[in-house]
Amino acid sequence: MIIEERPLTDEGLSALVAAAFAELVAKYGPEGRSGVHPRARFLVAVSGDRAVGCGAVQPVDEATGEVKRMYVAPGHRRRGVARSLLEALEDLARSQGRTVLRLATGHLQPEALALYRSCGYEPIPPYGKYVEVPTTSCLAKRL
Repeated sequence: MIIEERPLTDEGLSALVAAAFAELVAKYGPEGRSGVHPRARFLVAVSGDRAVGCGAVQPVDEATGEVKRMYVAPGHRRRGVARSLLEALEDLARSQGRTVLRLATGHLQPEALALYRSCGYEPIPPYGKYVEVPTTSCLAKRL
């Protein structure tokens, strides 16, 4: 597996983002969707010639980045893809000068919560649109 940066217009990345949205909408309804900053940078995990996972870092401020669109295709879960992607996203955030990486995930995603906590992310108060969403858990990690 390799992890590489790709533009959002990439066919494999677009398919993963669409699948991620479909899962979120199935779990949380249409409000499960949120926008991504135009300067977000996307990484894609590739196995063979197939895009199997993705994630992005979007800028919040000079010191803070936010993880968005973390997703691994169902047939590739529980193989370390998400952990590898998250580590690569942290490296990307560090290369941008970020010292904090934050994220939001929902209560219906216990595997995601377990991954983030096992990687050193700790609960933080809700931010942005998540202040009004009691089913969301917000987490952050100092890089």
